[in-house]
Amino acid sequence: QVHLVESGGGLVQAGDSLRLSCAASGRTFSGYAMGWFRQAPGKEREFVAAINWSGGSTYYTDSVKGRFTISRDNAKNTVYLQMNSLKPEDAAVYYCAAKLGLYGVLPRGYDYWGQGTQVTVSS
Repeated sequence: QVHLVESGGGLVQAGDSLRLSCAASGRTFSGYAMGWFRQAPGKEREFVAAINWSGGSTYYTDSVKGRFTISRDNAKNTVYLQMNSLKPEDAAVYYCAAKLGLYGVLPRGYDYWGQGTQVTVSS
């Protein structure tokens, strides 16, 4: 079992930055690929970014490339999502998720989920 807790969300203006954190506890964190997903009201949960167990490989959805950076610190059992140049369309509840093996872009491939943190971007 892996327990995930997100933090760092909030209300910002367009163009601002936020850093989300996801703290993990339970099984060995370094054994899991991690992903960030987001869900806006009335929309399906969508993939944002993912990172492999070592941090050596990352993947982003096109809409956030060049603006968001995913990273992890296995010593701290934490994964981060640095979000720069935020846009109103980035507003959503952001979730982190964990899975064994390779990272993926589909929510159903992940085994553990946090409770989410709200990101609101005003124009």
